[in-house]
Amino acid sequence: MSNDSIKKTLFITLGICLVCSLLVSSAAVFLKPFQIRNREMDRIQNILTAGDLTTEGRDIKTVFHDNIRADVIHLPSGISVLDSLPDASLHPDHYDIKSVMNDSRFSHKLPGEADPANIHRIPDYAVIYTVIDSGETLRYILPVYGKGLWSTMYGFVALDRNLKTILGLTFYEHGETPGLGGEIDNPGWKALWRGKQAFDAEGNLAIEVIKGKVDPYSARAAYQVDGLSGSTLTTRGVNHMIRYWIGDVYRPFIDHMKKGNH
Repeated sequence: MSNDSIKKTLFITLGICLVCSLLVSSAAVFLKPFQIRNREMDRIQNILTAGDLTTEGRDIKTVFHDNIRADVIHLPSGISVLDSLPDASLHPDHYDIKSVMNDSRFSHKLPGEADPANIHRIPDYAVIYTVIDSGETLRYILPVYGKGLWSTMYGFVALDRNLKTILGLTFYEHGETPGLGGEIDNPGWKALWRGKQAFDAEGNLAIEVIKGKVDPYSARAAYQVDGLSGSTLTTRGVNHMIRYWIGDVYRPFIDHMKKGNH
């Protein structure tokens, strides 16, 4: 084979690689807006699912607009700051929990002993959602996130109007193992959370995910959820996540609302 033919072959090969690279890059740029939109629609759908709102035959944005009220809470105080936001990025229309928690202006680091959910940083502001029907509050939907086995799990937990009973749990992003930790998305397992009590009669945090099955005759049954079989670390991660957010992060908001500040 002559040198000319080798050069020609290499030239053609490099040319094909360049064309393919350009096609892949162009496709990625072209598809990015659709991917962002799909993620946002999935997030909205999870909020509606946590709020027990059906979207069958209806546009989910319309359902969201008609039934959900968004608010911005200053987490350390539990007080709404929607009318006095320190930055436009915190408005519900623009809020992105990942961006906020990585912005030192609006978040802070967590020392290890104060970080049971293993999230390293916590936002100072969060967007929460209230399900409204004819002007009446039905439930609150609170964003949560925490470390599982392989990933950070992002989701929503719904509490009743009295902020005592869990009415729903959904996840819109995680990378847990399908068939094992990925069972956090199993509708059957998520249904186990409905009706569980977050706090005991004295107001102490009581909800927990246990190893194995809940004994229905146990005095603790109302506060316990079955663990995921074969997924000890993911189960532990969900337990730490829910207890941390409800018991610590949202406690100022819960206490504030229970004082009649609706």
